[in-house]
Amino acid sequence: MTRLKNKKPVNPLAFSYYFFAVVLIAIVGLGDAVYLAISHYQVYMDIGYQSFCAISRSLNCDTVSQSRWAILLNVPVSVWAIWGYGFFLALLSFAWTKEALGKRVWTILFLVSVCFVLYSLFLAFISTYRIKSYCIMCILSYAVNLFLLYFSWLIRRRFHYEPIFKSFLLDVRYLLSYPKITGGLLIIFGTIAVLLIFYFPAYWHYSPPGISSEIVTGTTQDGHPWIGAENPDLVIEEFSDYLCFQCKNAFFLSYGWFRRSPDKIRLVHRHFPMDHTVNPIVKEPFHVGSARLALFALFLPGKKNFGILMISFSIFPTKQSPSISEILPIRQELHWMILIPFFRIPGYGPNFNKIFRPG
Repeated sequence: MTRLKNKKPVNPLAFSYYFFAVVLIAIVGLGDAVYLAISHYQVYMDIGYQSFCAISRSLNCDTVSQSRWAILLNVPVSVWAIWGYGFFLALLSFAWTKEALGKRVWTILFLVSVCFVLYSLFLAFISTYRIKSYCIMCILSYAVNLFLLYFSWLIRRRFHYEPIFKSFLLDVRYLLSYPKITGGLLIIFGTIAVLLIFYFPAYWHYSPPGISSEIVTGTTQDGHPWIGAENPDLVIEEFSDYLCFQCKNAFFLSYGWFRRSPDKIRLVHRHFPMDHTVNPIVKEPFHVGSARLALFALFLPGKKNFGILMISFSIFPTKQSPSISEILPIRQELHWMILIPFFRIPGYGPNFNKIFRPG
């Protein structure tokens, strides 16, 4: 009976191969985060913008950008990603020195990568079960984070690291041996984080403009409210859904035109909720709750329809199903006598389909 020969020990590649692989992966993550940050800005500020990965309802970077989950601590998640990858690369620079001996800093980088992956798993869960849409560039960032975790683990394993807690303490001691550089980096990144939280411009929030009592209002022959000129040179008719992101952008654009020439432009509002409960075109759940808001607005004639339009676009820019407690504060003029029977109507009532039926 022959004995099995012992397996030959694995000879790892030179440290530089692993190091520059991690540098390259982190730079890819940084570039991806920059793209997502620019895309997030354009989604809100450019009405005609559409990202290359706005492919379908379930695979759409723009839909993910419009979600409230794209914001963390009043800052876009993509901007935090830029901050995070920049911090990772700054720490990585300490691993290339002779004093690091191919060992130091990698345990801290491993722990940072664990945080990246955990947050990626959270965002993947949100995309799947809340937003129900995926972003290709976000998936790329998930892959980047997984590769950073894998390589930081692999380098620890290949270069015979100490147990993780002891190695972490040695890494901290190594960083503290460069007090000026380490302290400077902590101050810089800490200051940037504070400035982002308190001073980052919230361009995704739209402040509803006021409607002057001097503005002429009325209704069309078929009952749709309008504001503006009695004898207009231009009539703008908008078919709006209160939970439609594109409708919101289009409305603020057209209302800006109207405010510049209120004596020449008439703005007509037509309800067109893409809620499957009332819209026969929509065959599956979509913009659930927009019919509720539209019904609420039907009780508000004339200018009040435009008031609820602007306010609802500000309060419900990304939510799919506003609750009664959220709707009530919108217009104080509405009485409980109206609200009670309105909200008791099961399924919005059989006759409401006729109100929103196209044509």
